[in-house]
Amino acid sequence: MFIPLHDANNLEHIRLQFVTIALIAINVAIWILTASGAAETIQGAAFGLGYIPAVANDHAALPRELVMVPAPATYITYAFLHADILHLGGNMLFLWVFGDNVEDAFGHFRFLVFYLACAAAGAFMHGVITPLSEEPLIGASGAVAGIVAAYLILHPKVRLWVLAFGSIPLRIPAAIPLAVWVIYQFYMLIAGDGGPVSWSAHIGGMIAGAILIIVMRRRDVPLFDRSVVTPKAVVVAPKPVPVEPEQMPWGRH
Repeated sequence: MFIPLHDANNLEHIRLQFVTIALIAINVAIWILTASGAAETIQGAAFGLGYIPAVANDHAALPRELVMVPAPATYITYAFLHADILHLGGNMLFLWVFGDNVEDAFGHFRFLVFYLACAAAGAFMHGVITPLSEEPLIGASGAVAGIVAAYLILHPKVRLWVLAFGSIPLRIPAAIPLAVWVIYQFYMLIAGDGGPVSWSAHIGGMIAGAILIIVMRRRDVPLFDRSVVTPKAVVVAPKPVPVEPEQMPWGRH
């Protein structure tokens, strides 16, 4: 419905969003490595590194030859795999547009912890909703959903350039497209729409992002754009008026 393009939102605490750039680079590099392999390689990576609820919940076990990391690690590793270029591109676009300001609110290290925690929360919620599923969950959507929720709480008044319905450029407050996006995730989960998208993972990431931005952000970072202060009027001191000697209140010596 809305494709984010750009936000004119300057960084206040960091000079460059190193972690955001690194996460995008890692996701792209892993996609290139997996996409350039044979179909068996791609499927093996999805089963070996993707989050499988039935395996994580001890209802099933992977064949030994497919195991790449311990099952608990897949709460994180799944978020660095993507099914195709559109899946990757959509997640990385959201991460690029919104990640820098969220990283600015946390600082580099805490932002990385935040990102991974949102990814894990997305996998956890997916496992709660579909505990017996044996299909691997992959993609950074849970982590990115946490970033969207954090940005919405931090900067709802910042104006974004978006493509509405994929073709109409608009410059509107962030609260409009992001709130619509959040509501849509809940609607799709309640509607029980089938298909490959895990709406529950999005919601898990969003819930984590909304909570963590409140408790983990820098102490001097306000919420809901309250840092935008209208400059006060400048008070200019009157120029002193010279006093003639005969006007002096004291006598001459």
